Amino acid sequence: MAGTRAKKLRYWLEWLGVTAGMAIVPLFPRSLCYALGRACGMLGYLFDTNGRRVALANIEAAFGPDLTDSERRTVACQSYQTFATTLIDLFWSSRLTQENYRRYVEIEGIEPAEREPDQDRFGIAVSIHYGNFEWLPLVLGFLGYSADIVAERAKNPLLNPPMNQVRSRSGIGIVPRERAIVRLFKKLRRGRRAAILIDLNVRPTQPAVVINCFGMETCVTLAHAWLHQRTGTAILPAHSEHLGGGRYRVICHPKVHSQDATATEIAQRCWDSFETLIRKNPGAWLWMYKHWRFQPKDAARKYPFYANISPHFEKLKKRLHEAELAGSTGR
Repeated sequence: MAGTRAKKLRYWLEWLGVTAGMAIVPLFPRSLCYALGRACGMLGYLFDTNGRRVALANIEAAFGPDLTDSERRTVACQSYQTFATTLIDLFWSSRLTQENYRRYVEIEGIEPAEREPDQDRFGIAVSIHYGNFEWLPLVLGFLGYSADIVAERAKNPLLNPPMNQVRSRSGIGIVPRERAIVRLFKKLRRGRRAAILIDLNVRPTQPAVVINCFGMETCVTLAHAWLHQRTGTAILPAHSEHLGGGRYRVICHPKVHSQDATATEIAQRCWDSFETLIRKNPGAWLWMYKHWRFQPKDAARKYPFYANISPHFEKLKKRLHEAELAGSTGR
């Protein structure tokens, strides 16, 4: 009973902090938002011992001896600062409007993507937790694209309404994670677009594929690949990068359009467009997340400490391999 009361109290305090932030942060100048994000990120790095341990293990597994211990700590701290700044900027985004958003966001590559023939125009935008990923769907909305995003439910249910409200203020729709693929499929068929973050782990018992990420296998959503195969609409990878002064640049990558490929191949092509980016600027990615929860039983390299061997993961790998062989035979 005491534990339940403590959780409720924590939930209310979290809700109070988020709603206060949404009311106060928009009053700040952009330069203060950036400084505050860096300060909060530094504090997070210092005090979040569990998250810091995960981040350092991930960076070591991904880069190996290419980075020294000091460089790994620097990347981990930068990752915390990027994430904290992204959250603060989400609170500040109530100041963004159709009329002023171009003052804060440059957009590169969207025009060529839209000059393609109708059957090649993108309907699925994909990104990762890199840079200010929270502003990407907002920008889509301000550009006039009717799109829907998949939003992970917060553990604290009180936070979902205010967070979804600020995320949808440019006309973006919010789709819950449950049955998200089916919901997005119906929306794509009605002419809307979808926006999906593709770098989070999913259970191998869920709709998933296994891709190579920094030389290690990881289990991620197949939503974007499945939707591409079923609808024929192209996938547009995109990311945002900080320009200084509280401004960002949204960059659209070359589109992925290959219905003849397997779901694994499509998902791998999407990821590959981002990995090079992370290698160049690793501090902009979310390293505190457990990206490699499942370790292959025949792993030839060291995985992070939290990775475990899973029979479900092995079954998924076998099933995907058999489907790939069948697909290559039929081509």
